[in-house]
Amino acid sequence: MKRFIISVAVMTVVAMFLAFLYFGTTIVIDLNPNAPLETWSRTEDKTIQINTGDGWEDFEIRGVDMGIGIPGHFATDYAIDKDTYLRWFKLIKEMGANTVRVYILQSPSFYEALLEYNTDNPDPLYLIHGVWIDDYNQNSHMDGFDPDYKDRFISDCRTVVDVIHGRRWVELGRLTASGMFVYDVSEWVLGYIIGVEWEAPTVAYTDNSNELIGSYHGKYISTTSDASAFEIMLAEVGDDMLNYEAARYKEQRLLAFSNWATTDPFDYPRAIEVFFEKYTKVDVENIVAEDALVSGMFASYHIYPYYPDYLQYLPQYANYVDKYGDNNTYLAYLETLADYHTMPVVISEFGIPSARGSAQVDANTNRNQGSMSESDQGLALVRCYDDIMTAGCSGCCVFAWQDEWFKRTWNTMANVDLLETPFWSDYQTNEQYFGLMSFDPGNDRSKSYVDEDREEWTEDDIIGTSDGRTLSMKYDEKFIYFMVEGSDVNEGTKLYLPIDTTQKSGSKTSINPHVTFDRAADFLIVLDGKNNSRVLVQERYEVLRAMQLRAMTGEDPYIDIPASDSSNFMHIDLLLQTLTDTSVIKNAVPDDKIPVTDKYFYKSYETGKLTYGNANPANKDYNSLADFCFGGGFVEIKIPWQLLNFSNPSDMQIHDDYYEHYGVENMSLDTMYIGIGDGDDTISLFSKKMVGWGETVTYHERLKESYFIMQQLWANDVSPEALLAENSPEVAAAEEAARKAAAEAVSGDES
Repeated sequence: MKRFIISVAVMTVVAMFLAFLYFGTTIVIDLNPNAPLETWSRTEDKTIQINTGDGWEDFEIRGVDMGIGIPGHFATDYAIDKDTYLRWFKLIKEMGANTVRVYILQSPSFYEALLEYNTDNPDPLYLIHGVWIDDYNQNSHMDGFDPDYKDRFISDCRTVVDVIHGRRWVELGRLTASGMFVYDVSEWVLGYIIGVEWEAPTVAYTDNSNELIGSYHGKYISTTSDASAFEIMLAEVGDDMLNYEAARYKEQRLLAFSNWATTDPFDYPRAIEVFFEKYTKVDVENIVAEDALVSGMFASYHIYPYYPDYLQYLPQYANYVDKYGDNNTYLAYLETLADYHTMPVVISEFGIPSARGSAQVDANTNRNQGSMSESDQGLALVRCYDDIMTAGCSGCCVFAWQDEWFKRTWNTMANVDLLETPFWSDYQTNEQYFGLMSFDPGNDRSKSYVDEDREEWTEDDIIGTSDGRTLSMKYDEKFIYFMVEGSDVNEGTKLYLPIDTTQKSGSKTSINPHVTFDRAADFLIVLDGKNNSRVLVQERYEVLRAMQLRAMTGEDPYIDIPASDSSNFMHIDLLLQTLTDTSVIKNAVPDDKIPVTDKYFYKSYETGKLTYGNANPANKDYNSLADFCFGGGFVEIKIPWQLLNFSNPSDMQIHDDYYEHYGVENMSLDTMYIGIGDGDDTISLFSKKMVGWGETVTYHERLKESYFIMQQLWANDVSPEALLAENSPEVAAAEEAARKAAAEAVSGDES
């Protein structure tokens, strides 16, 4: 018995040791170093090719970037299950895409789903896998050669290689995802894009700290004598990744280093360098392939049409005209990139958000970072794709597959509680709405649809009646909804809805428009026809002044602060990353003769302006940006939470007084007060109890109009010119398909 126990113990230890060698370590002993390497993806000049068994053929990457967030969860929760991935993969293929790109190690369920979807599938979905570098490493004391930076980067690259081959145990905390990765999806992995959108300070710090480093000569890739220190570091990491996969698995696949416009390989006038922080570069032309690299490298870029649009300030590009007769600096920039590189260029991230809030405006072709409807989003994506392929790129990936509630944007992030963003949908934060698929509140349907139908409103929603008008209210994870009903409620009657949230400030009187209330109001909704309706804010409670006045004018917002009971109600604006005066940049050529000023001030736009239309996705007149709509004797309104200074509606948290706290701090709200009137008499406000939903969110998936427009482009082979034509029947068909899908989802007929 004793011998048996000892034998079992020894066998267990040996098994654990062998399992560790197989799944838990990157130590490789290559017993056959001269064995030929297999690859089914390669580059040929500036073209990507794949071998599906019948020889090499050119391959255009038509991809989508996929995040790892769903409502109610941060990305690091890895909450998406296998069945969801399988459903998404099917929808992505039906759109006509052939590739999914991920940025970071996924949960085991992702690889399990991809294996199940592709097995025995003659039309598989390919994968481009990224290797992430976290924000701390990118914004810390470390340069690229710090062991905590480069060694971790190398280790993470090796982990991804093992994961796609189904041979890795990842413990909690490594690349965040953890578990046993036993699903071998390597036969569908086109290649790797390693790294992230490089922060200019990290690149410059690395280059300046390692000026005498020389160059790198590897087995598969090396650097030229012109390579910067940061490029040398990238070459070392990339060569190690290629070495590791070759030694352990005898395979190679495509390799790219992530890049974006901020670190592109070009030189610009001094003023552009200052304003856009364009003071360094990453040039992958300085990283060259050795003969042993049988797959190849491509140049990967994240390029958007609205930022940073350097070329609009350069005379030789500013008036570049495309085939549609429009000035198009996006196309000019893409052509400059494609012409510069000797390897294939892939625009691995481009996108347009279908958000209400906006952060940047495209100077030429109206492809903006926000304030775009879902149909506008789709048409803008088509035009971007057309530009990308016209420029001679080898493919692209649309950012992104799904909306992500947890995301933040620079011009709204100070206004919300960043620790609670997964629990509500912030329509003012454009970064949350890049997806082709929306997560709408409600398990099957939203609480209300702003349209010409009041069927979802009941007597239980009524909060008060005044002068023959009934005011109703409800809310969900995305909007506060109001419905006003009365015989004179139509677009010809001007109506006012005062709203009282915080007791720290507010006024019983508005000077312009002149209206009085029986409680001190913080906001005033003005319904003045289809084209002149808006939400106003009492100036003490205007977040833009408190948080962004210095960026707009250079003034200190905490000098001459507004009175807490000021009767001045202001437009609600959002800051844009657009200069009020661009002459300094435009005139700074040549840059050695024009002085550079640091007095750059940004524009803003009125985000409180209300858009009229039908916001029901199942309606033929659907406009995803619609804020209000009249019906027979009633009007429906939906207001995004942040527009009323909610920082976290899931716990009913609103902004406290800015001038007591020198910025945004949270305070709790349990009751809102809202009134309705035409302004002839003092308006009485009614109370509404407000109860948050905590971390228990409801949502349902909905394919946007942009999905079906891209489906026309890719799956149905409709030309960009046909889709972009005025009154395009193909776009009308896409919008009809979106309406049908939305109606089926609401009625429960979705398969």
